[in-house]
Amino acid sequence: MAASAMVGASGFGNWSRLAAQQSLTQDQLLQFDTFGNVSLIHVTDIHAQLMPIYFREPEINLGVGENKGFVPHITGADFRKAYGINDGSPSHYALTYNDFSALAQTYGKVGGLDRVATVVNAIRAERPDAILLDGGDTWHGSYTCWKTEGQDMVNVMNGLKPDAMTFHWEFTLGSERVNEIVEDLPFAALGQNIFDAEWDEPAELFPPYKFFERGGVKVAVIGQAFPYMPIANPRWMFPEYSFGIRDENMQDMVNEVREQGAECVVVLSHNGFDVDKKMASKVQGIDVILSGHTHDALPEPYVVNDTIVVASGSNGKFVSRVDLDIRDGRMMGFKHKLIPIFSDVIAPDPAMTKLIEAQRAPYKADLEEVIGQTDSLLYRRGNFNGSWDDLICDALISERDADIAMSPGVRWGPSLLPGDNITREDIFNVTSMTYGQAYRTEMTGEFIKVILEDVADNIFNPDPYYQQGGDMVRIGGMAYRCDVSKPQGERISEMTLLKTGEKIDAAKTYQVAGWASVNEGTEGPQIWDVVESHIRKQGTIKLEPNNSVTVAGI
Repeated sequence: MAASAMVGASGFGNWSRLAAQQSLTQDQLLQFDTFGNVSLIHVTDIHAQLMPIYFREPEINLGVGENKGFVPHITGADFRKAYGINDGSPSHYALTYNDFSALAQTYGKVGGLDRVATVVNAIRAERPDAILLDGGDTWHGSYTCWKTEGQDMVNVMNGLKPDAMTFHWEFTLGSERVNEIVEDLPFAALGQNIFDAEWDEPAELFPPYKFFERGGVKVAVIGQAFPYMPIANPRWMFPEYSFGIRDENMQDMVNEVREQGAECVVVLSHNGFDVDKKMASKVQGIDVILSGHTHDALPEPYVVNDTIVVASGSNGKFVSRVDLDIRDGRMMGFKHKLIPIFSDVIAPDPAMTKLIEAQRAPYKADLEEVIGQTDSLLYRRGNFNGSWDDLICDALISERDADIAMSPGVRWGPSLLPGDNITREDIFNVTSMTYGQAYRTEMTGEFIKVILEDVADNIFNPDPYYQQGGDMVRIGGMAYRCDVSKPQGERISEMTLLKTGEKIDAAKTYQVAGWASVNEGTEGPQIWDVVESHIRKQGTIKLEPNNSVTVAGI
């Protein structure tokens, strides 16, 4: 891969083509020929997953407009073909969804922050002044994180010793709690786009950038928090802050750090991959964007002009290492490796294991309590549905006596294999949040369509700067057709109530149950209690394939 004078090398190294029957080793996963004079280590979207998990990559990840058909919007066999990945190989398992349950039996779980610590320590042993950067969505997504208001993750990440982080779901702890944590962080909390809402000025607690002297190079790291916080999450939880992309301010920050002698400019971003690509095309002078939010894992950086965009996956499943050759104030080349954290291959770091165990010890019995079993593969990722959300929607319909259920199209949450027990921890891993009340309300057919159209535009607007959501809201009890090529207001049609087969009537009222409303004062039981009750009654979960969404225009 080349772009002007810059030359890059990337990939997985020699492990990527191993057949399933050949043994992986930790040395193979970590092998890296140190390059240049600056090393970056990137983790992002950990979502409070301290322990090894299963995590299935998406089956459907559609791109629209200029991004149609480009990574990360290809999946499965198409993805493997694009990167020369052998079927049945470790990278097949790590990066695509096909044969997931079978390959999981061979390769085991992924992640675990004590394994991540081993990888980080190994990189630091080779390059002691490597810069470790956390892309955010860290203090959210588990039972212990919810119980401790993020303190478990703060304690463990402090043990990992990052140099800086940025933010998204962290703000759903409420700004008072976020401020309390950030004031005591032993590393930089960055966000050039985090502003004081009242005065429309940069928020003092979140500096836009920080300088690091590394390998004789002056490196500036600029933070970019999730731009659409008040749209995707409850504005009332952090009313004193405003966000936005603010790419003009980003250009000002890049110019400012360059004027102060920055020879290398790194953006630590929680924009999402397509937004980062567009920002790289508009803002001049960025060398590297470390991308987060959309959970994409790519074995090679994507080059836009002379900016490399790095995607490092989610849930502690990968660590990216990027070595840079910075000479005469410009990046002359890079070397990159996406390191999969195979939990059975990478030895846990003993100090980090002890620290993690200490966070979990007070809750051990609750975490491990078995609620039921699953005969189905439970996963979340995909533009339109996932089996975890099918289960949640079934629970909402049965427990809340509803016609239709809605579950938010969030991307976080590990997978469970057929035959696994479902523990309380597993339920919290896909439901834990600070506004998890399960509401029950009446909606007209017209209003249901408005909701679906609005969410669809958040995902399928051709301009990435208008893509403000996660995946499509998940629907239970109803079928519909979505034409992703249509303009806003015309994508959703053929809405049908599944239990009767009748068309949804725009004027008729339906009982709708859902959760994660951004409205203040939402009432109802917590979603994890609803799901737990449903699973206990079912005993064993067996889900039929969900064919209720017809996708067109792709």
